[in-house]
Amino acid sequence: MGKKLEILNLGMKTGDSLKIKGKISDDAEQFNINLGCSSSDLALHFNPRFNESVIVCNSMCSKVWEAEHRDDHLCFSKGSTIKIAIEMKADKFEVKLPDGHEVEFPNRHCYDKINYMSIKGDFRVTSFKLG
Repeated sequence: MGKKLEILNLGMKTGDSLKIKGKISDDAEQFNINLGCSSSDLALHFNPRFNESVIVCNSMCSKVWEAEHRDDHLCFSKGSTIKIAIEMKADKFEVKLPDGHEVEFPNRHCYDKINYMSIKGDFRVTSFKLG
């Protein structure tokens, strides 16, 4: 896990959409996008794993992982440039993948504001937009 982008004052709120664009490493194993209040309280952990061909979503409360949600719709490949959009709704997060498929994950902590974002692993962010 080499690269890491961390933002502590994101200011994402219900109804907002976060668009992330970047390039997946040629030898990628996995990367993750985390949204929450802090690194130990995450509302959404979005984790594509190439070695398992699966997207794992989870949440964390006080450094404790909760129940995993697995989606085997991994529609992007190593070395590709992708765009992902994450929409925050009152009850869930909708992650729109490059081919239009949506991964839904419940807003288990009922957050209405997200200030913490980190992106780490085998993915280089080229742009992101919150709106």
